[in-house]
Amino acid sequence: MVRRKDGKTERRKVVAGLALAVALAGATRLQAQFDAGIPVGSKAPAVTINDLDGKPVDLGTVLGKKAVLLEFWETWCPLCKALLPQLGRVHDAFGDRVELIGVNVTVNDSKDRIRRYLAEHRPPFRVLFDDKGAGARAYDVPGTSFVVVVDPGGRVVYTGSGEDQDLVAAVRRALPKS
Repeated sequence: MVRRKDGKTERRKVVAGLALAVALAGATRLQAQFDAGIPVGSKAPAVTINDLDGKPVDLGTVLGKKAVLLEFWETWCPLCKALLPQLGRVHDAFGDRVELIGVNVTVNDSKDRIRRYLAEHRPPFRVLFDDKGAGARAYDVPGTSFVVVVDPGGRVVYTGSGEDQDLVAAVRRALPKS
């Protein structure tokens, strides 16, 4: 705990800092590992995750119908924020041919904090709130900024972590050649 000049402690800031350090260490470690997370070639799990209003969203309604990009993210994750321009490029390049879904893994995030982040940064994805961890478990998520791209047949064609991902190329792999 950190003591302020007025004698009060700032436990929340210390906990958030520790969580960020763990996430950053995990993301750095992940860039060197190619076997982290759900295996490429496997069938994408059609789990149900709530949206910010608490309504269940069945990923099975989009998986196997169109290409899907899932990003497992947090509002405080600098790598996730660094991916926002790439997500915008994916949206611009492919439009409604790909479904962009941001799965907030809820470590030190509240729905209000997420809503403020969305208002400020306007990410191009639909937001889900994985407060029960169903998505993180199903996709074996190793850390924040973890991206999974699924082809229209429901197979994982790409996984990656960190800010140095080429998401346009990853999505291009998922789409049928035209």
